[in-house]
Amino acid sequence: MTETYTPPAVWTWDRENGGKFASTNRPIAGATHDHDLPVGAHPFQLYSLGTPNGVKVTVLFEELLAAGHGGAEYDAWLIDIGKGDQFGSGFVAANPNSKIPALVDRSGPEPVRVFESGAILMHLAEKFGAFLAPSGPVRAEQLSWLMWQMGSAPLLGGGFGHFYAYAPEKYRYPIDRYAMESKRQMDVLNRELAGKPFIAGADYSIADMAIWPWYGQLALGRLYDAGEFLDVKSYANVLAWAERIDARPAVQRGRMVNRKSGELHTQLWERHSAEDFETRTQDRIGDAAE
Repeated sequence: MTETYTPPAVWTWDRENGGKFASTNRPIAGATHDHDLPVGAHPFQLYSLGTPNGVKVTVLFEELLAAGHGGAEYDAWLIDIGKGDQFGSGFVAANPNSKIPALVDRSGPEPVRVFESGAILMHLAEKFGAFLAPSGPVRAEQLSWLMWQMGSAPLLGGGFGHFYAYAPEKYRYPIDRYAMESKRQMDVLNRELAGKPFIAGADYSIADMAIWPWYGQLALGRLYDAGEFLDVKSYANVLAWAERIDARPAVQRGRMVNRKSGELHTQLWERHSAEDFETRTQDRIGDAAE
């Protein structure tokens, strides 16, 4: 039996909470140090990390470029959250919430900051008129699923992922609670994907790009080493959809950008041109990027 925690009358931050990301958590916002963000040559400057939330945006950029939108060229700069890069003054100016990804759109007369991954997806899709229906019922469906992902994934990531994979101690109640919710969410997707290729219908959209890095990669066994525990293979429609998207070359490239885990040939810490996928993956440059 675990010890019962009695909350104090007023909570105070008197110790780190432990776990893999303890050093990145604090109850206050704002910058901890001065650090200007780098700026490359392209219209869009992305500051990110290859986590599911970061992958959403790099997949969209690569899909836009693959579809012929040359104006979507971008520089992707690595924000190492383990080292506290998200608390630098430049990043906080781009995203006061100190979470990746953050985008600075320099395509117009004045730089425009865009933060929160869903907002970045909408900003780019509307700017290029791609991967989001312009109006009507299809747009409503796509945006509904985009907002579903934004509201649901924190329960999968910060809930299940934290307590199952990262918490310093394993407790049954939170793991059971969030495992149940994660499976419920997978069932929502599995039912919805019956008989259609993409989550909002016939068209591939930013809704799929938002959902796939979380739930698609969970179905493919890449998230939290939890595939067997959550019996992800039982969600056949989700798995088929995940494999369909995973096979797209632009998705494969987007998944590599700002990635700092996995096999070295899948890691492209910074992306400044399409040629970088062939010349600057971590297996080719090794320690030179540190």
